Amino acid sequence: MELSNGVSIPAIGLGVYKMQAGSEMNAAVKAAYRAGYRLFDTAQMYGNEAALGEALRDAGIPREDVFLISKINNDSQWYAPALASIRETLRKMQTPYLDSFLIHWPGQNPERTLDTWRALETAYREGLVRSIGVSNFEIPHLRHLLDHCEIPPMIDQIEHTPLLHDDALLNFLREHSIRAMAWAPLLRGRFGEDIPRIAEKYGKTPAQILLRWNIQQGIIPIPKSKNPARLAENIDVFDFELAKEDMTALNVMNCGKRTSHDPLTFDF
Repeated sequence: MELSNGVSIPAIGLGVYKMQAGSEMNAAVKAAYRAGYRLFDTAQMYGNEAALGEALRDAGIPREDVFLISKINNDSQWYAPALASIRETLRKMQTPYLDSFLIHWPGQNPERTLDTWRALETAYREGLVRSIGVSNFEIPHLRHLLDHCEIPPMIDQIEHTPLLHDDALLNFLREHSIRAMAWAPLLRGRFGEDIPRIAEKYGKTPAQILLRWNIQQGIIPIPKSKNPARLAENIDVFDFELAKEDMTALNVMNCGKRTSHDPLTFDF
């Protein structure tokens, strides 16, 4: 896959939310890399950027082999704090650049968002990041940003599952060449009854069905697991395709069920 600026990005990644520093992170990263993962997603909010950097070095993984993403914490927004926090992330991870940096949440202050975005534009121009984007941005946030930015966002990382998906948002992202990524794509393991039935039809796990559902829409899922067997299963989703009727069956499950804040009302 490619971002709008021509930078290549893997079709699936590993989220490291709540992974602990040391043996837990080190083992998960090593197992993920062996299974084929090349994208690793962290955030300042997670408190484990340094641990991810250490795990990559501990595994002897060449920096150029992986696509690393982090996100600006809410309390580091506005231009000066955001730019300082980007440099601090690079110091913690002991890398001269990240492959992408995102604004974690939009909040309800458009001026703050734009000022923070300008810090990302500066980091991009200085070569500290290879791409820039946002997370949890809905259409009103994106419209305002696109109307005022110099460099448009290349990524929007959103909650996107069969129980929560917005066709209008996805169409907007496609129209503006913004790549969608899906955080928490596995419904936190709450699969219900219908998803396992679809999985049985393909001889796959419910998690594999959910990941494939995203991938077939051109969306990059970033599941989290530290279990080697599940890590291998979750990336083994490129040898089958969901039939149209099964994509439809998953789509009609949409009930607007979020597992976190509503970006249209959440503030900080």
